[in-house]
Amino acid sequence: MKNQVLIGCSSYYNRFWKNIFYPLNLPSKKWFDFYCQHFNTYEFNGSFYKFPTVRIFNNWYDKTPDTFLFSVKVPKEITHIKKLKECEGLLEDFYEVCKYGMKEKLGAVLFQFPPSYDFSKKRLENIIGLLNYDFKNVIEFRHETWWNDEVWSAFKDNKITFCSVSHPKLPQTIFKDFPLIYIRFHGVPKMFFSSYSTEELQQVNEAIEKTTGFIYFNNTASEAGILNALELKRMNV
Repeated sequence: MKNQVLIGCSSYYNRFWKNIFYPLNLPSKKWFDFYCQHFNTYEFNGSFYKFPTVRIFNNWYDKTPDTFLFSVKVPKEITHIKKLKECEGLLEDFYEVCKYGMKEKLGAVLFQFPPSYDFSKKRLENIIGLLNYDFKNVIEFRHETWWNDEVWSAFKDNKITFCSVSHPKLPQTIFKDFPLIYIRFHGVPKMFFSSYSTEELQQVNEAIEKTTGFIYFNNTASEAGILNALELKRMNV
């Protein structure tokens, strides 16, 4: 590989990928095994919807090759419902589950905040004060006010990664001066559906040279995500 950027998807259980990625006669219970034969990372989003347990993460750990890495999404109870308020214990519990559940296969911990979560100094200070810096923390914002120098400077000082996003309503800057490069492709112009052209992927591939991190395709409501991930992975060899 040119660099140490791992490429994968944000989901794998997808009927649209049958006979495009998954062999037609492959039973769905073997889809993740097949995915792991072609990719060495996966963005685990199930933890966003339901608070995980060590046992659940151990099961995923056991399914994957030795060199496989997971990026794990923080539960919405923390990011969307409490919005980091009065959730020190919850966040500590989540970090512990990640540590003992995923072990050395834990890549990054992803915090995705809702579009209503706009920038304020108090919120920025709260983020910096609550994170556990033993982990690779990545923050994805959905409100454009967070794209500012004060945030970027504070993140760099505290070794927090500002997530690069390809999203219909947000700047599509690829950030390379944080601890990791972490890009989420959500689909533009139609979120979750739109595919990226070869030219767009080539520009990304050139931009990520000599970097370390993760790229995930979340445009998985169609066949676009898997085809884009495979194409970018071929470019990156």
